Amino acid sequence: MAESYLPSPTQGVLWLGPIPLRGYALCILAGIVAAIWICARRLKDRGINPDHALGVAWWAVPFGIVGGRLYHVITTPQPYFGKGGNPIDALKIWNGGLGIWGAVALGFVGAWIGCRKLGVPLLAYADAAVPGVALAQAMGRWGNWFNNELYGRATDLPWKLQIHEWDESKGAAVRDAAGKPIVLGYFQPTFLYESIWCLLLALVIVLVDRKRALARGRAFALYVAGYPLGRIVFELMRSDPANRILGLRVNVWMSLIIFALGVWLWARFKRNPVDTAAIGSDAAVSDRETNRPTL
Repeated sequence: MAESYLPSPTQGVLWLGPIPLRGYALCILAGIVAAIWICARRLKDRGINPDHALGVAWWAVPFGIVGGRLYHVITTPQPYFGKGGNPIDALKIWNGGLGIWGAVALGFVGAWIGCRKLGVPLLAYADAAVPGVALAQAMGRWGNWFNNELYGRATDLPWKLQIHEWDESKGAAVRDAAGKPIVLGYFQPTFLYESIWCLLLALVIVLVDRKRALARGRAFALYVAGYPLGRIVFELMRSDPANRILGLRVNVWMSLIIFALGVWLWARFKRNPVDTAAIGSDAAVSDRETNRPTL
């Protein structure tokens, strides 16, 4: 009986002539498109012009990408500024390395700017956006699969992930003298676990929001508290080098802090008004959007 395992790509880049199509970037872009589409539908349910999903995203997405990269470089500076590191590589986001905490933090700042410009209540937009954000994370994790990264400890489970020795400069597996890709080993597919967790989180947010008619800001708080619960588990499963504080990976500490923040936000937003269903008329939507943006 053949040994069972999950395969990984041996090539993370496809070339259309001189144009590289990188699996990591395509997964991120697909997630962004899906997130904007979901946000638009949920904004409409809140009586807000769905076109503002894209309008705010023009601010939130670039801020989020910059924030994600800054977080990664700050918390993992050795490959860029350590011995043998190359600072220019800090700009090469296609090789992987977008920290979710920085992406959400600066993405929220970008969303705040976009909401102020368009007259959209920030927390209403955040509530509409978070299921799509979780879905985008789930899709983006498959970019790590294309790059043969974000895996856990070695394992012999039937769903173990085959990982190749990887050449980041080529975006491809290293090959032996016979031209065969070199297999580094078989590991826990933590990228897959996190992808599934994010899908479940998106589903839970949507269902709870529908069943309980959450107060404004509480869907956002549910995301802030919910994502770290899974991330803590997956971080503890990983074996790749990482900076640590008191023996724990930096991302574990950040997950604990963000979880506590999410719980506090859930309590803080308890008395906020509940967002009702779509207002129903263009005039009503227009009137609502002329109000000063609020939290």
